[in-house]
Amino acid sequence: MTTTNRRNFLRLSAFAGGALGVGALDLAGQPMATPVVPSSDSPLKILVLGGTGFIGPHEIRYALARGHEVTMFNRGRSNPELFPNVERLIGDRDAQLEALEGRQWDAVIDNSGFYPRHARLSAELLEPNVGQYLFVSSISAYDGETLQPRQHPDEAPYATMADPTDESEGPYGPSYGPRKALAEQEVLKVFGSERTTLVRPGLITGPGDPTDRIRHWFARAEMGGEILVPGPVDGPVQYIDARDLSGWMIRLLEDGTPGNFNGVGPRDDMTTAELVYGLAAAVSSSRTFTWVDWDFLVENEFMAGYTPVVPPGAESFMTIYNQNSVDSGLTYRSWAETTQDMYAEYVTLANGGYTEGFGWRAGLSPEDSARALAAWHERM
Repeated sequence: MTTTNRRNFLRLSAFAGGALGVGALDLAGQPMATPVVPSSDSPLKILVLGGTGFIGPHEIRYALARGHEVTMFNRGRSNPELFPNVERLIGDRDAQLEALEGRQWDAVIDNSGFYPRHARLSAELLEPNVGQYLFVSSISAYDGETLQPRQHPDEAPYATMADPTDESEGPYGPSYGPRKALAEQEVLKVFGSERTTLVRPGLITGPGDPTDRIRHWFARAEMGGEILVPGPVDGPVQYIDARDLSGWMIRLLEDGTPGNFNGVGPRDDMTTAELVYGLAAAVSSSRTFTWVDWDFLVENEFMAGYTPVVPPGAESFMTIYNQNSVDSGLTYRSWAETTQDMYAEYVTLANGGYTEGFGWRAGLSPEDSARALAAWHERM
């Protein structure tokens, strides 16, 4: 059983802005709808480093809908069937960048810069021939011990690591956040503040979300009965739809906007209750909700990873500042629309057998939930 405390939550939040999962087909293998947006008045040549994970395909689909010319650079291993009409350059961030030499682009989006060295190598090679560098970082680049709620990204403290050159961990290891912070600095050193855009996403969801942190609530609501929800009813929650995040980043490139931004949502504050009740409302079943104290769950080793609930002391990671992002053009669809689209994807997955042997990669399994509820009721 996996225990999640405050420190583990800060580490797990590293996956928030990651290049996880699959793309232009949703998880049920269905084509994602092409965004209906007007064409840009000034089409760009955009290089996308990565592009086959979770947010990359959303970026590409939006860019194509706006009339931009897109080139992908990746290893060609993940989802090679995506975007057959888009130029794909094959290479590797680990010093195999020859395919990028001698080419010119107006802008680059770096989705796959997990190590500072990789960011430095690509930035140095591209700097003479690229106008703007947008680096997709993460709110995990902040120091969770000292970060304050609603702290402006220009003033927020960076996470650090003892040995900045240590690459012994995998990309999503405990040093993910500090490495993202260091990678940001490498890009800034090369491109300067006037040509660098740093975007730090928080928890990302929407169609194609490869995690079950949202989807598992649909599965649990369908089962009905008493549903355990960890933490306080009014705990803060921040999620952003991948489609909103990706479209905004393309518009930042169109406008040539430099600076530091947090890619978090929604526009207005959301509580855990609003998120969970909103998700459950998509499902027809008879159920009740029981809110169980976080400390009780941790002390009894009932907590699991990838829940949308923040432990005490980590609220600053769900109260991230986003006003300058909104001012720069970030817009949000309603949580109801995101929920509707994700539930439609979930239903297709469920009909295809996805929930058989579900695995409960997020939240508590039904068995653990029942044991935790019994223990919670017996404590009185």
